[in-house]
Amino acid sequence: MQRKPVKSSLVKSVGYDPKKEVLELEFVSGSIYRYVDVPQVEYRDLMKAESIGAYVNYNIKDEYRYTRVR
Repeated sequence: MQRKPVKSSLVKSVGYDPKKEVLELEFVSGSIYRYVDVPQVEYRDLMKAESIGAYVNYNIKDEYRYTRVR
C-alpha cells in the first residue's frame, strides 16, 4: 500500500485503500499497523486533523480492528 508522509511526532506515514476500507499507519518507531473497516470519512478527517497523533489515539486505535504488519 502506498503511504504518504505526514507531519507528526507519532505517525511517519499514512496510507488508505478506499475499496477495502483499510488504513495503514507507519509509526515513527518503525511499527506498521493495518486497521480494517475504516470508513473513508475517517481517513479524510485524520488527514485534516490538527494533530494526527492525537486523532489516531482518540479515534482510531481503540475503535477499529488491526493487525501489526511490522
